[in-house]
Parts: sequence; structure tokens; C-alpha cells
Amino acid sequence: MRKLIFGMNMTLDGYIAAAGDDIGWSGPPSDELFQWWLGHERASELTLYGRKLWETMSAYWPTGDQQPGATPAEAEFARNWRDTPKVVFSSTIGEAGWNTRLVTGDAVAEITRLKAGDGGPMTIGGPTLAGAAMRAGLIDEYAVATHPVLVGGGTPFFTALDGWVNLNLIESRKFPGGVVLNRYETRR
Repeated sequence: MRKLIFGMNMTLDGYIAAAGDDIGWSGPPSDELFQWWLGHERASELTLYGRKLWETMSAYWPTGDQQPGATPAEAEFARNWRDTPKVVFSSTIGEAGWNTRLVTGDAVAEITRLKAGDGGPMTIGGPTLAGAAMRAGLIDEYAVATHPVLVGGGTPFFTALDGWVNLNLIESRKFPGGVVLNRYETRR
């Protein structure tokens, strides 16, 4: 069975975006944190996106390596992003490019099917899609980069759950700017 990993940047008060989908609070990541995210993405054999995160990522990363001032790490992230197979869950997007398959049906059923298949780890991004996977008990690992900022509201990292989910801490690292990354695996 494939492992499903949910990882994103988060504010100290638990949001991945402030009101109005504002992610400016995260600023440009330190080189060290960006390298960690690059390694995280390289380890994924399939990336699952909700519509909003897909729109954000696909607006920049297809040509991220061609942007003025792109660092070698950003160029590598862009190449990896284009090359990694992706699945986008949306009923409103007409088509998706860049090695991407569009799913308009039941996201939980499709994620369950993908997890049961052969292959390496999958990452999931977007709080609505990840929330559905959380409630269905499909997420095996959480990677949370907590930034020292309070935004007071917005889009939460964690969704409302029907019950407790017990976790084991498997990694904790500090990065410049006071960012702390914790990785947890789900206890089953």
C-alpha cells in the first residue's frame, strides 16, 4: 500500500492561508527550508492537488526555472514539478497539463484506489482535498512547517474530524526565521 503524505506551511495559529487566500505571511522560504521541500517533493512519485492549490502551483512552476533570478534549487523544483505525475481533483477545471490527470468524481474513492496500488509515496496538497482524506483516515504522514506568525483566521491546515488521530513525531527541525518543521506519522 502506498503512503500518503500531507505537508504544507502553516501559521502558528493553524492556518495555511490568511483571510482572502493570502499566503504572503510565509514570505520566501530560507534556502534550507526550500531544500527540505525540494527533497520532500523529489521523494513523491505522485502528487494529488485540490483545485485552489493546483491553480497556485500551475500559475508559476511550469516556467519557474525560466524566471529572472531563479536559483538552482528553484530550477530543480520546477523541473521536478513538471516531471512528477499529478492528479488534480476538480469539477470546474476544464483541462490540466504538465503530466497531470484530472479527476472530477469522488476524490476519496480515487485516493483510496491510488493508495491500494503499487508505487512509492504520494503527497497531497490543498486543505479541502486533504481534509476529505483526513476524515477518511487515508493520510499516513503529516509534514508541518510552522511559521512564527499569527493571522487570526483564514484557511485552516487541519479540518474538523470525527474522532482523534494519534500521531508519532518522526522528525523535528528548526530553520532560519524561526520556522519549525515537524513530521508525524499516523498511529494505526
